[in-house]
Amino acid sequence: FVVQSVADELKRNLLANNCVELDRAQVDALAKVAFPRDAKGDWSINRELVGRSAHVLAAQIGLNIAPDTELLIGETDAGHDFVQHEQMMPFMPIVRTPDVHTAIEWGVQAEQGYHHTAIMHSKNVEYMTKMARLCRCTIFVKNGPSSAGLGAGGEGYTSFSIATPTGEGCTSARTFTRQRRCALIDYFRIV
Repeated sequence: FVVQSVADELKRNLLANNCVELDRAQVDALAKVAFPRDAKGDWSINRELVGRSAHVLAAQIGLNIAPDTELLIGETDAGHDFVQHEQMMPFMPIVRTPDVHTAIEWGVQAEQGYHHTAIMHSKNVEYMTKMARLCRCTIFVKNGPSSAGLGAGGEGYTSFSIATPTGEGCTSARTFTRQRRCALIDYFRIV
């Protein structure tokens, strides 16, 4: 979500840094490939596209772009599949909002209560505080990529996270695995 007053500047900077913009028809075509639906209309992620390059994604809709393209971008509405579903693909939906308060509100709604990861770019600490309090995510990155929340160019050690609904949060080498206890009664006696 991006505030309308800076949306064009954001797009200019992204395009100047090896991104390619898709028009709405191309975004919708890519969504059909990325989030195929079954006969009942239920979606699933196209696992063949997870982690693939922007070049590979673009080829799925007949576009031939430079192999070193970093990211595909495209304008959508807040209810679009690329906004509402985790994709793990190099496509960034851009949703224009009238103001920061709407951007925060829509961002919290799109996070859907997972409380996992959120990012925000702002120089206003008050707005970042508001977002942090509303989203209550385990990882909240301000003014950087989401990977910074896992220690890649950000604060702390490199780590992974175990989704917040189970309560574990960020892990370390010591805590990444769960400890298990096994007890067997009778039938296994060593005397």
